[in-house]
Order: sequence, then structure tokens, then C-alpha cells
Amino acid sequence: MIHLNVKGALLVGGLAAIGASLCCVAPLALLMLGVGGAWIANLTALEPYSPIFIGLTLLFLGLAFRKLYLAAPICAEGVACANPRVLKRQRLTFWFVATPALGLLATPWLAPLFY
Repeated sequence: MIHLNVKGALLVGGLAAIGASLCCVAPLALLMLGVGGAWIANLTALEPYSPIFIGLTLLFLGLAFRKLYLAAPICAEGVACANPRVLKRQRLTFWFVATPALGLLATPWLAPLFY
């Protein structure tokens, strides 16, 4: 079984989301900055790996969600995780990471609207 803390799951989920959307976000960002040219077509080289990155993103964000909302925290008295403010901060951080990550995952379907 994978033992991963919330921070690790959020970090890996966020990185996987960036990897999943690199083929679409990078060209879109460059076009929005006014950079163009035939070489932009080469930025789609990571597109075949996009489903893998999407799966990893959803897996790790799901693990973080499970750990934050579904699993009861087991903490000894005086440990940081026993403090309710820490849990609240972790949940807030989760949504700050998950919202842009899910937005990045939606980029392949939304990007054609901007081209």
C-alpha cells in the first residue's frame, strides 16, 4: 500500500497535472505572449503521455482528498496534526492546488476555444 502524506500527494498531483497539460498549456501561453512560429508544433511531443499524467494527477489528488476528508486522523496529543488549525490549513492548501490542477487537466478541451 502506498503511504504518502498530504503534502507529498498534493505535490505529486500538482506536478502530474502540469505534466498532463504541458502539451497544450505551453503553446497556448506562448501564443498569448505573442510568440509564434512553426516550431510551436514541436511542443506537442508530450501529448502521448498525457493520459498517464492525467491518471497520476487524479490518483494523487484523490489520495490527498481521502486523507484530508475521509480518513480519521490518528494523532498523539501535542503533535501538529492534532491541532485543528493545521487540518484546516491543509484542506485550504488542497483546494489551492486541486483547483488549478483540475483547470490544467481541462485545458486540452478548453484550448481550442482560444485558437
